Amino acid sequence: MPFTMTSGMFLSGILTPLLTSRFRLNRLLAASQIMKAIFTTGFAAILPFINPGNYWLIFIAILLTALCDGFANPISQALIPHYVEADQLVKANGIFEGVYQTINTGVWLAGGRFLLFLNSGQLIWVVAALSLFSSLLLCLLEGTATGTEEDRQQGLHPIKDGWHTLFRTPVLKKIARVELLETIGGTVWIAAILYVYVEEVLNTGRQWWGFINGLFFCGLILGGLLFVRFDRFADRHLPKLIITGLFGGAAATALFGLNSSPMAALLLSLIVGLAGQMVAIPKQTLIQTSVPESRLANVYASLGVLGTAVFGIASLLIGITVDWLGVRAVFLISSAALLAAAVLVFSSRKIFVRSTP
Repeated sequence: MPFTMTSGMFLSGILTPLLTSRFRLNRLLAASQIMKAIFTTGFAAILPFINPGNYWLIFIAILLTALCDGFANPISQALIPHYVEADQLVKANGIFEGVYQTINTGVWLAGGRFLLFLNSGQLIWVVAALSLFSSLLLCLLEGTATGTEEDRQQGLHPIKDGWHTLFRTPVLKKIARVELLETIGGTVWIAAILYVYVEEVLNTGRQWWGFINGLFFCGLILGGLLFVRFDRFADRHLPKLIITGLFGGAAATALFGLNSSPMAALLLSLIVGLAGQMVAIPKQTLIQTSVPESRLANVYASLGVLGTAVFGIASLLIGITVDWLGVRAVFLISSAALLAAAVLVFSSRKIFVRSTP
């Protein structure tokens, strides 16, 4: 199932530039949620009729849903500069991340609770209804500029445009490398690895996987709130915050792998989440101010394709490494990847500055 989701998001990331050059971003975002609501509703309707020989229908539903999310992710990130002034981007990104991670934490905790009084089919109907409500809200977004007639007549060129912009803009090229190293480092936090960690290293029940994840999300939320509160300070020190976040994340991840105390693991997980947000929000702001708004969605789509591909490959390799070297080793590998990213940013810190496209 994760492979199917990753494949869908990878494919939509490639195709997104073809749509952003032809349609308004706000309409595309609303359309992606409308399609998600339709696909989810259709899946809920046929679920009672799926027998053990037709599980392929479930994978089709997962693939279609992932396609919609793959379109929505780069578009939602690219929309922020359309609605706020440049000097408010750090605060806006902090609010966006804070709200997003708060909702993530809430529904992650609530999902299991729902299954206490709803069956899986009923829960999918709830998801379909929420997707429809989401699409109705998104239809209220203020309109954005559409692509030019020249853009619409360029065939497959918009797909190339995102990659050209990514690798020809110095700061974006460095950010792409940092994201790849972060993605490699982030694969150790998937459930399959944490399950092994809590059982073999912490010697606790699997519920501690939930506690660790919960504290990680709390770190992300705290980071978003701090950027909202101290946005002016953050705006003046974007490269320093990225470097600090990467070094801090590398140290906390290494200690997490070497640690055997459940309570210390919770604290370190919180620090990893906070450090991750210290990197994500400044990086987001640098991307948004490095290229014209009309190219942002294409750049985000290209970054998404790279990240999805690397995450899929790294997840497989990390799983193999756990079998060979043990679960502690993969956290040290993750720490090394984050440390390499920190060194990369530190050595190129002069180009990690805001610019006006």
